[in-house]
Amino acid sequence: MTDFTHRTLKAVNKPTHRLGLALNYGIDANGLSAALDRGVTYFFHQRLKTGFAIPVLKQAFKANREKYILAGGPTLGFFGGSVRRGCEALLKLFDTDYIDVFQLFWLSKMSAWTPGTIEALMKLKQEGKVRSIGVSIHDRPRAGRLAEDSQLDLFMIRYNAAHPGAERDIFPHLDKRKPSVVAYTATSWRKLLKQPKGWTGPTMTGGDCYRFCLSNPNVDVVLSGPASRAQLEENLKALEKGPLTADEEQWMREYGRLAHG
Repeated sequence: MTDFTHRTLKAVNKPTHRLGLALNYGIDANGLSAALDRGVTYFFHQRLKTGFAIPVLKQAFKANREKYILAGGPTLGFFGGSVRRGCEALLKLFDTDYIDVFQLFWLSKMSAWTPGTIEALMKLKQEGKVRSIGVSIHDRPRAGRLAEDSQLDLFMIRYNAAHPGAERDIFPHLDKRKPSVVAYTATSWRKLLKQPKGWTGPTMTGGDCYRFCLSNPNVDVVLSGPASRAQLEENLKALEKGPLTADEEQWMREYGRLAHG
């Protein structure tokens, strides 16, 4: 399945809607149910404001587990033992047999890529408790090196109109192994939703930010963090416009440069 809003995620060999949902930004259970009804299939879990999501997703998983992609990881991942405990806790929390994407969070700050953590991750994968392993990482040059030569199946990276550096530091290194890419901070922590000083053109919307990310063919999924069902619907509606036109890309890049400062 491949079109602007859908793609098969290579890391887990599952079709997915390319707008993923981060569960820690305030959308309630009704909003989450609406996301399921609208075909959202990728869900990123952190232990922040996500209690409401658990029963809704557990019910969806029981109905059709293979339809959905659950991504999450240990709160801290510096040692093999904590990685395994984090996995077991997540399996129990969602009452599921496996996690689609089990990832170390913010590599080098909240986790470490060491022989101990690598061994734990690979063993969990061999046991079938996780389908793929990934990391979130801000160090773009290091991400590029790991993309070329590591066991990682997926990278969750910062990428937006104000921070397009992945185009230089990461994307050129994907060809060798072709790991999957999930973009986050598409709105640059909402900075892109405020008109930059000196800018006289249109102001970027959340939908523009997500379209910017998904118009790059290297990005498989972009995470959104709607605070309400209305925001979710607005984001999904925007994606119906498809990829950016050349003119749209030009003004968004200029806008992003100004927003970055």
